[in-house]
Amino acid sequence: MTPVLSAVRAVANDDRVGLFDLQRQRARLESDLKARIDAVLAHGQFILGPEVEMLEKRLAAYTGAAHVMGVSSGRDALMIALMAIGVKAGDAVFVPAFTFAATAGAVVSIGASPVFVDVDPMTYNMDPADLELAIAEVEAEGRLKPAVVMPVDLYGLPADYVAIGKIAAKRGMTVLADAAQSMGGAAGNARVGALAPISATSFYPTKPLGCYGDGGAILTEREDLAERVRMIRSHGRQGTGDAAMVLGLTGRLDTIQAAVLLVKLDVFEVELDRRRVIAARYNHGLRDVVGVPVMPDGLRSAFAIYTIRVPHRDRVRVLLDEAGIGTGLFYRLALHEHPAFRHFDGRRLAVSERLTGEVLALPMHPDLSDEEVDRVIAAVRAAMAKV
Repeated sequence: MTPVLSAVRAVANDDRVGLFDLQRQRARLESDLKARIDAVLAHGQFILGPEVEMLEKRLAAYTGAAHVMGVSSGRDALMIALMAIGVKAGDAVFVPAFTFAATAGAVVSIGASPVFVDVDPMTYNMDPADLELAIAEVEAEGRLKPAVVMPVDLYGLPADYVAIGKIAAKRGMTVLADAAQSMGGAAGNARVGALAPISATSFYPTKPLGCYGDGGAILTEREDLAERVRMIRSHGRQGTGDAAMVLGLTGRLDTIQAAVLLVKLDVFEVELDRRRVIAARYNHGLRDVVGVPVMPDGLRSAFAIYTIRVPHRDRVRVLLDEAGIGTGLFYRLALHEHPAFRHFDGRRLAVSERLTGEVLALPMHPDLSDEEVDRVIAAVRAAMAKV
């Protein structure tokens, strides 16, 4: 049986506190992982094997989504979901400007146009007020058809789906949740995966629920979308037929990755609880010296990434590195500042641009010890005293 998490663990051998640490989790789950992977090797159904179906059913039960389809990556999940909705060239997909490049990349890959929306300065998620302005601007220009709103649950915190859903509904637009970072998060009694008509998530290894390679899933309430996703992820074929019913691609989740995820799902809630304890400890120890994450009433973050906001960010990062503290920059460029997306620029995105110079991710994973968390807090406080 997999051991439960301990709040106190030995410091890593190199005496650094890493931003992520998958090896501690692997050691903790090793026997269960080996048993699951050995079972796949024994039955040999490496593509859409029984573990994939088992994972899909368990995730449906966990999230409350009617349909779950495992796919090859988080980015493929976004692209396949957009294809299933019917998004095409000439359509506008509204995405937050402050997020990972895959969000806009998925839109461009299917020939549609991303329209960048600024984010809320407190939550860093899509700002509903700026979404209204962006849609109005696109409608007034008349070149693109507003089709989809694709909010991102940044760092694990669900976006404002109530406000965004109302805006989309008035115009007959679909809401597609980019939940790549937020599996395990919740809004009220509803979990991520059931907060929008269709959601896409990632199982990249460093995600709260991560596999040992690329992987993702699409979750939806709609049977028609689920059926199209199943066809698209497997060359456009329906069931065991050879005919391509729709344009598809190779987008299936590997059976071995599903086996890994089944093991991690067994301990997922325990790990989420530990992430939230760590976040609360950070908040308590740092709120008087840096900007700490804001948690709106009724929302629960999965804390895929714990991000603070600091002046002189780059100098603080150097000082933390010297103190043996791993950090990350998520993200150093807003989407419209990436060379690949600059030709879609045109809107004022002041908050997103400002955040790129201030955000700093601190170590966050469920195997961090209390001593390590306190060491990070002390190092941040010491760094802030020097800048």
